[in-house]
Amino acid sequence: MATTPRDYYQILGVPRTASTDDIKKAFRRLARQYHPDLHAGAKKAEMEKKFKELNEAQEVLTDPDKRKKYDQYGTDWDQAQAFEKARQQARPQGFGGPWGFEGDYGSQGGGGSASEPFSDFFESIFGNRGRGGAGRGSSGMPGEDIETEVQLGLREVLTGVTKRVNLREPRTCSTCQGSGTVRGRSCMTCQGTGMTSEYKTIEVRIPAGVQDGTRVRVAGKGQQGTYGGKRGDLYLHVVIPPDPVFRRQGSDLHVTLPVYPWEVVLGAEVTAPTLTEPVKVKVPPGSKADGKLRLKGKGLPSATGGHGDLFLTLQIVMPTSISEDERVLYERLSRQRHPDPRMELLYHTQRR
Repeated sequence: MATTPRDYYQILGVPRTASTDDIKKAFRRLARQYHPDLHAGAKKAEMEKKFKELNEAQEVLTDPDKRKKYDQYGTDWDQAQAFEKARQQARPQGFGGPWGFEGDYGSQGGGGSASEPFSDFFESIFGNRGRGGAGRGSSGMPGEDIETEVQLGLREVLTGVTKRVNLREPRTCSTCQGSGTVRGRSCMTCQGTGMTSEYKTIEVRIPAGVQDGTRVRVAGKGQQGTYGGKRGDLYLHVVIPPDPVFRRQGSDLHVTLPVYPWEVVLGAEVTAPTLTEPVKVKVPPGSKADGKLRLKGKGLPSATGGHGDLFLTLQIVMPTSISEDERVLYERLSRQRHPDPRMELLYHTQRR
């Protein structure tokens, strides 16, 4: 589907009554904002398109002759100019004239001329724009969206959090009114750029359960529009750095829980971490290494309601040092009859 060309006045954010100087100031201000060299990645391609629109709009609106035709015919002004020239040439010349019209249309009544059939054709394409302007109402240019990053810890994801976000908003320099010059010299306030910066802090509520990479939209907190245009929006990209204890999988959390050998053999009650406070959990007798314990509802909020679970993966660790009494107990244990844990491994090796 073809897109409707944007109004040149809207592109530059100026009213239809704007002077040429106002149009040039608006172009310089927006050109600094949208220049492709100031952006990177996917944003650069978008800015190249906008910058091309700005150039096209200012080229037409700062040329008195082109602007007059644009005001009369709208975005089709260049095509309309060609049709207008052709219409001027379509005069009564008898059969076989340049447009093949019969010579005397006045004889058909109504006092018409040979150019009227062409005029009807002209109006069928351009409508009333050929007789009274483009007919478009003026409207301001909306402000640019602002994108920034906000970091959250898992505990903040659990409950949701209100974050203070620092923003830098470009503003038209009040000293030079965006022209970059004062009395023929570079403006000292904005260093000739025509723009200054205003810093502000806003509070944004981040809902519980957000995922890493979530894009949160805050309506109306972007850059200010021009000539009454609405403000842009603020987009926050949520970044959740890796946690030193908890690993996230969706709404579930995973923790590696160290246990001693006798705790998995005999069973034990141990303390395990959660995002809120430590809890007591029971390790069943005869638990295996890498066995998992599940704490229901101790994970993060899920999109479907409720909470995920917390999974504790048992990791058997050996004491770094033992007493003499402990050594005696290990020696007594070693003298007990136990199947060789390497028997199956050796069996498969010898079969090769």
